[in-house]
Amino acid sequence: MAVKKGEVWILLGATSAMARAMARQLAERGDALILTGRDMDDMAATAADCEIRGAHDARVVAFDARDPETFQPIIDLLDERIVNAAVFVGSMPDQGDIDSDPSLVDGTVMDSFTGPARFLQQLAPEIEARGAGVVVGVGSVAGDRGRLGNYVYGAAKAGFHTYLSGLRNRLTRAGGHVVTVKPGFIDTAMTWGIEGMFLVAPPEKVAADILKAADRRRDVIYTPFFWRYIMAIIRAIPERVFKKMSI
Repeated sequence: MAVKKGEVWILLGATSAMARAMARQLAERGDALILTGRDMDDMAATAADCEIRGAHDARVVAFDARDPETFQPIIDLLDERIVNAAVFVGSMPDQGDIDSDPSLVDGTVMDSFTGPARFLQQLAPEIEARGAGVVVGVGSVAGDRGRLGNYVYGAAKAGFHTYLSGLRNRLTRAGGHVVTVKPGFIDTAMTWGIEGMFLVAPPEKVAADILKAADRRRDVIYTPFFWRYIMAIIRAIPERVFKKMSI
């Protein structure tokens, strides 16, 4: 059965803290939601909460970035209404674990880049057909420069950033838009317990920044905003110096 009234937001990776925060804020605006991910019970609880908060509709659908068979059932829920999507999918194994087991590279890239990109390739014609719609791709500041501590994850996010830039060029021609979001350190399960975290932002703040960027059709944002300046400094460090640093 298709979602019916109002704009529809597909949230990929709806069990993440950022996605849950964004779902709540979308619900308060009265939008319809399609929550997707692997933990159906967790998403069902979020959907119930969102309906109480005012969501016109909140549905739960299985999604696995490593299983393309889960993609089309999400597309099949859509009707003629404007569709938007936000991608929160990703995984960040410890770089030391990847160094010990290179097979972990494949899953990291599929979760953080190729799986979401393949889904968006299937969604793009739906946005073009409607002549409207926003895609929000959540990347990472880690994609701005390869760092000793997470260069595989950073490489996957860098690839996703480039993909989103190209998709933005495509969808703009049809009336759609793509926002690339580069969060810094966020208080989520992915960052819990990692040493060296600083300036950690709450997911609610990031979700608010994302919605504001989507409404204003921004192209690329850092969130919180000061990460734009932090990363400008990091990108400016000469490679001969940077390769000797442990940041």
